Amino acid sequence: MPYEILTIPCLADNYAFLLHDNTTNTTALVDAPEAAPILAALSAKGWALDFVLLTHHHWDHIEGLPDLLKHTNPKIVGAAKDAGRLPKLDIAVNEGDMVEIGSLQGRVIDVSGHTVNHIAFAFPGAVFTGDSLFALGCGRVFEGTMEMMHESLQKLAKLPPDTMVYSGHEYTLANAKFGMTMAPDNAALKARVADVKRLRAAGTATVPSLLSLELATNPFLRAKDAAEFARIRAAKDNF
Repeated sequence: MPYEILTIPCLADNYAFLLHDNTTNTTALVDAPEAAPILAALSAKGWALDFVLLTHHHWDHIEGLPDLLKHTNPKIVGAAKDAGRLPKLDIAVNEGDMVEIGSLQGRVIDVSGHTVNHIAFAFPGAVFTGDSLFALGCGRVFEGTMEMMHESLQKLAKLPPDTMVYSGHEYTLANAKFGMTMAPDNAALKARVADVKRLRAAGTATVPSLLSLELATNPFLRAKDAAEFARIRAAKDNF
């Protein structure tokens, strides 16, 4: 494989990810919830940290950065339009920009909704979605509008179906329970819920997930328009 991705549990239910380009021995971190488990993973692999890619400004995605910077010297990458709410950026990016991690190129996608100026990073075969698209769910709409969030999810839905979705939280079991109330007769969803229960009972992460599976089972991706999305999001908020 040209690259390797490590999923790192952080805090109560967050995930950070290390993306390592095997060709150039270059490593990027996606989000920094807490330093200790990330530093431990870097040490275990013998990797230096070259970049940190930030998806959005919420504390549980950036709080570990100061302690990381005491031990590493990466370039910090984040949304130019949100620079005022992010840690100091070395590389400020906008939608459509390309981020180079060694020989790997990732495209920046504006996925505003959960927050305004939230971004995702789409590499060949992998997309890092932060709190926009989750396994079987999506982030709450705190700053944007329902129309904005629906549009953002539709951008992600257009990625190749074999893309692996690396999302920022282990929310899948709760999302599965809600999903069954929306589509109790969806056979693919029933099978997935059983699999999620098995994985979580074993203490196994359900992230990443396959985009084609999200398209078949995630009620938020399957909403036909913004109005339907808003109805489903409101139901989940009160679930």
